[in-house]
Amino acid sequence: MSEVRVLAAHEVDAAVAVLRAGGLVGLPTETVYGLAADADSADAVARIYAVKGRPQDHPVIVHISGADKVVDWASDFPSYAQQLAAAFWPGPMTLILRRNQRAHDFVTGGQDTVGLRVPNHPVALAVLSGFGGGVAAPSANQFGAVSPTSAAHVLADLGERLDPHRDVIIDGGDSSVGVESTIIDCTGEQPRILRPGAITSLDVERVTGLNVSAMGEAIKAPGTLDSHYAPDATVRLVDTAEQLEEVVAALAHHQFVGVLAPEVVQTPRGAIRLSMPQSNLQYAEELYAALREADRLGLGHVVALLPSGDDIAIAVRDRLTRAAQG
Repeated sequence: MSEVRVLAAHEVDAAVAVLRAGGLVGLPTETVYGLAADADSADAVARIYAVKGRPQDHPVIVHISGADKVVDWASDFPSYAQQLAAAFWPGPMTLILRRNQRAHDFVTGGQDTVGLRVPNHPVALAVLSGFGGGVAAPSANQFGAVSPTSAAHVLADLGERLDPHRDVIIDGGDSSVGVESTIIDCTGEQPRILRPGAITSLDVERVTGLNVSAMGEAIKAPGTLDSHYAPDATVRLVDTAEQLEEVVAALAHHQFVGVLAPEVVQTPRGAIRLSMPQSNLQYAEELYAALREADRLGLGHVVALLPSGDDIAIAVRDRLTRAAQG
């Protein structure tokens, strides 16, 4: 079987043509690469689910070119959600809103809500603008596995599952944020974060003047299963450099061990360093590539020193915690 075609970043028109023909596009965004399809097409979206092995009742996020397109998909756009859109779009934030008739069950997972996002990536925005409609785009990987942050990751994960005659991947470089968007439920009187990301609860409260709610109806959202983002290697989590040393020492007698830890932390003896981030932002940016490197090297375990802080570190801790359940 021939390999799926990888387009250069400037080949936007070719990617748009694929979407219009019902094909799939590995689409770069600032968070992770998405597997994009026409959000109005049941057949095209069904192919996303089939290629990813994604449960049918798991909703997908609809990517749009601007906040002016929200009314095309949502029946209600609360004032505080409009404030968030004005502050953080384009950007790594998904808003959950009450859907209208255009948002069909095949993108909402049968719920009465729809997730909308305007990505902050020049290639994604150019594709969305050229396409004109909404694009369903969950992460371009097999369901539950480590998300892709480069075109090469998409090709490695899905190259044999995509149709070389219908589908393409467009190479927009490495994702700059590195973890999925913050998902914010905007169906109640107060915003509620369903999945942490680069936009934090402090950011939401600063912009809206509202407290982030801990209450609300159960809403299914992407990336919120207990086990998710998991490599083949077993992920072990520690809180201190001392614990890192102890766990690596216990494991290194039996097999090769990979380590994720800030640059200021020394690499324990017998460990392979997978990432040395200088900040929480860099930790997030490098996280998925590091987990993929562990699998490429055939490591049995990855020991991760959890980052501290109330910024994007919250999202990194969330992703690592779910990866450790795999």
